[in-house]
Amino acid sequence: MGHARTRPLYRLKRWMYPHNRPNWLARALNNVSVAQFRSGVLANRRWVVMEVPGFRSGRTVSCPLVVAPVAGHRYLVSMLGPDSNWVRNVRAADGHVVLRHRDRETVQLVEVPVADRARIIKRYLDFAPGARPHIPVDRHAPLEEFEKIADRIPVFRITADAAVDAAARRMPAISR
Repeated sequence: MGHARTRPLYRLKRWMYPHNRPNWLARALNNVSVAQFRSGVLANRRWVVMEVPGFRSGRTVSCPLVVAPVAGHRYLVSMLGPDSNWVRNVRAADGHVVLRHRDRETVQLVEVPVADRARIIKRYLDFAPGARPHIPVDRHAPLEEFEKIADRIPVFRITADAAVDAAARRMPAISR
């Protein structure tokens, strides 16, 4: 893990997510991030809010995330692994979610095969410094180290939602 992992800030960030679940402070800060990211005010263009139906309740759940651009595609990475609630929700919703950053974008998230995740996770750490304490590889490590943990870090490619596109094509044009 290296000496960088023992810095006080890293320890604080790990404390905020015991057992890969947000504690009371992390939940409060996430709520602030949701408002900031959704509005787009003082928010990096890569910061988004994902809205997805909860897999148990069915209520819309909002989660602040960081988009990682890699090779012309956009990706979302779960810093807390496969058991995080947002990953469960996305899988239960067959990937149909809404991303918000000023505007609303209906998309489909497609899970990336494990063999293709390593370079995306490595690049994600360049854009998401808050995720670094949760990923067990230093961001400067060789790609081979990321390949070893890729099966534990879900990655989703952001694509156009085919169902929404098909519905839009079926709608008659409105003439003025």
